[in-house]
Amino acid sequence: MSIGSFIKKQFIDVLQWTEDTEGVLAWRYPMEDMEIQNGGVLVVRESQMAVFVNEGQIADVFGPGTHKLSTQTLPLLTNLKNWDKLFDAPFKSDVYFFSTRVQTGRKWGTQQPITIRDKDFDMIRVRAFGMYSYRVADPRKFHTELSGTREQYTRDNVEDQLRGILMATMASSLGGANVAFLDMAANQALMAQQVRGDLADAFARYGIGLDEFNVASVSLPEELQAALDERISAGMKGGLGADKMSGYTKFQVASAIPLAAQNEGGIAGIGAGLGAGVMLGQAMGQAVGSTLTPVGAPQPAGAPAAPADDGIEARLEKLKGLLDKGLISAADYDSAKSELLKKLIG
Repeated sequence: MSIGSFIKKQFIDVLQWTEDTEGVLAWRYPMEDMEIQNGGVLVVRESQMAVFVNEGQIADVFGPGTHKLSTQTLPLLTNLKNWDKLFDAPFKSDVYFFSTRVQTGRKWGTQQPITIRDKDFDMIRVRAFGMYSYRVADPRKFHTELSGTREQYTRDNVEDQLRGILMATMASSLGGANVAFLDMAANQALMAQQVRGDLADAFARYGIGLDEFNVASVSLPEELQAALDERISAGMKGGLGADKMSGYTKFQVASAIPLAAQNEGGIAGIGAGLGAGVMLGQAMGQAVGSTLTPVGAPQPAGAPAAPADDGIEARLEKLKGLLDKGLISAADYDSAKSELLKKLIG
């Protein structure tokens, strides 16, 4: 090298990173055509680490402190370059700084419900939201697996990766935990505990340390939540043990009355609410129910005896009254009337 070109060469005496941009986790020192002066200074601040990369291979890693760069402080790089220990010429290598500060208050959430196996409900889909914090723990792995040779690698870049890792780990962890959804929903710390261990292992493969992980809320999609609410209500009304199925059936029948009252036609097709449905049921039970009783069947205890013909005529009058008041449809009236006339005529 001529003396003129040597003088024109630019040398770096001090390498440091002030982290003037928020959210940057990895930053490559801008070398351009400059070379590092042998005997120069590397300044690594607290909550930082620096990595020297030579021809794509990580040579040396430096923690916080002020480091004089020489063949003594760069043994691996010296070995790669086959330098003699007395060689004092400048050298060139890519230098990357990493922020190891804890990234706090990072939000996570399931944009789409995740499907997990549940010991109470077999298979369910769950939504969950919470907060987590992390930091760059191993710059070697982080550089190799994620940040690579980019000029800078930001928090947003890494969290795009972490989001997929988090969802996959959560589905696997909760699905194999054999903890009922109702228990997890009631104790969100339990849910966080089930996920955190597996998530920490998954993050570590990329050189990331999981600092905190918590669950703020856990819920089911609307349609599943509605089914769960119905089941809980049925359980409250239907008793325990073998009575649960009976209680659930009764609850479904009771729940169907106001729905049937909203439909046109049918026995409750009068557009009435629950109260009208109950009243109609009682009236129809009195008017029509007796037609199903065989002739000569014993009457309920305490029931006054009445001539058959007089009873049928009275029921016909009641049916006509219900029709006039709009409490039954014409189709219901004609059907019941036909049954009663058959009874009367024989």
